[in-house]
Amino acid sequence: MYIAIAMLNKLEIQNYILIDQLSIDLSAKLSVITGETGAGKSIIMGALGLILGDRADSTVCRNAEKKCFIEGHFQLNNKEQYAAFFEANEIDLSDELIIRREISAQGKSRAFINDTPINLNELKQLTSQLVDLHQQFDTLTLGDTDFQRTVIDALANLQKELVAYQSAFNDWKENEKQLNELIAQKEAFEKTESYNKHLLEELATLSLKENELENIEKELKFLENAVQIKAQLDQSVQILETADNPIVQQVKQISHALESIVKWQPDFEELLMRLKTAQIELADISSELIGWQDKIDFDENKITQLQERLSAGYGLQKKHKVQSTAELLGIQAQLEKDLEAVLNLEETIQQLTKKVAEGYKKVAAQATALSEQRKKQAEPFTKNVNQLLHQVGMPNAKIKVTIEQVPFNQYGQDKMDILFDANNTNRFEPIRKVASGGELSRLMLCIKSLVAKSVDLPTMIFDEIDTGISGEPAKQVGLLLQNLGANRQVLCITHQPQIAAKGHTHLYVYKEQKGAATQTHLRALGQEERVQHIARMIGGDPPSKSALDNAKELMLN
Repeated sequence: MYIAIAMLNKLEIQNYILIDQLSIDLSAKLSVITGETGAGKSIIMGALGLILGDRADSTVCRNAEKKCFIEGHFQLNNKEQYAAFFEANEIDLSDELIIRREISAQGKSRAFINDTPINLNELKQLTSQLVDLHQQFDTLTLGDTDFQRTVIDALANLQKELVAYQSAFNDWKENEKQLNELIAQKEAFEKTESYNKHLLEELATLSLKENELENIEKELKFLENAVQIKAQLDQSVQILETADNPIVQQVKQISHALESIVKWQPDFEELLMRLKTAQIELADISSELIGWQDKIDFDENKITQLQERLSAGYGLQKKHKVQSTAELLGIQAQLEKDLEAVLNLEETIQQLTKKVAEGYKKVAAQATALSEQRKKQAEPFTKNVNQLLHQVGMPNAKIKVTIEQVPFNQYGQDKMDILFDANNTNRFEPIRKVASGGELSRLMLCIKSLVAKSVDLPTMIFDEIDTGISGEPAKQVGLLLQNLGANRQVLCITHQPQIAAKGHTHLYVYKEQKGAATQTHLRALGQEERVQHIARMIGGDPPSKSALDNAKELMLN
């Protein structure tokens, strides 16, 4: 037994076309809606369409002074199924869901889910999972190959197999994508590999050290001015040490003078110590300057070597459009990394090639298994639908399922088409080309009645499904709807007593004149009222005894 994943408990309508105020409580099973032509059944369906995301304009407002207000109360029996939507839109999720539409007299429309504002696209995304309105399953849907595949997969109970296949397919495609990217990367590397090797060889040959070019610049400036620097050093050493009256000697003489003063005045002791420290420091400075004198020599060969190395470094900086030794070393490291990566790529490509081949085999095997199950299901599906079509008043109508092999995709390797022949001509055409509206409605009912045995379906609504039928076919349509409604919420607007009699709940739509204003009303009929109403649908008003008996028989059966 399947329990409806969601159910519309109540529909409230205010200030909408011919409706002033209306509150509709709905059954969890099959609810039939009847009424005279023009009573307002389509108006109710239009109001329902608004909370499902249809567009509206200001003309729907009955009273231009007030807003139009439509609200649907849904019970969610499996709210976890909707958790992702509510989390993504930051809406509180509870067992009861309230959808509201407001349309102003100026045509401004607002939509709310549990009092949270939401746009129409988001609203449709949710309500498509809550309500299966027949207008949404018209030619486009029934003729859509994805829908047709979904039907066959549901009947073949392939949900787990399809999930496993999709996991294998996604892994295979991801590995294939990575492989293609690596192959493209390898090809790009190979195009520049020779040049990159040349660049790396240039840098490696120069064999730069950290900050080397900057240090060479400083050293060259020093060496190129060696003569002048040595002359200044000679002069400094002479002043400090070798002149007729050198500074070091003068400081020494002052120290001796202060030593004699200290004998008489101890306060000069600190000054004496400072002077001796200065004497030592000056002597050290003189010694270091003499050391530099020995080291400094105008070496033209060394200058030439440094200039050549600096020129080579500058040339590479210009070539690579950089300004420092560090940047050149960075380029060298990246070139080494890239060239090493080319070597590693080949090994990675070989590994991925093997994984892709294994993934392809797995996908092919699982796709073949899916295809076999679908083909096995296609025959009984065709037979069952054709039998149901005969029962619902389409004795010359047939369907045929074709399965064509296509490249692997998310759903396997099958493209499925349900073809239709309305007049037993053996010329099967795509449904969207040959089926009329009434034929589509009954065909969809037949298909859904089969699918409902395998999967949960949302609230199903059928509008004018009985077009062009009566008698026994109408009775069979009613039985199909009744069976669907055994464990699911089904709403059906009908003109046929055979269908109306199968409802668990019977809602009657009628118009009432109040002064110059016409209003649409709706009420649930009790058992006796149903007998009277169905009898009037059979034989007119007032109903005859045979019509009443017929109505009772239809309801009993």
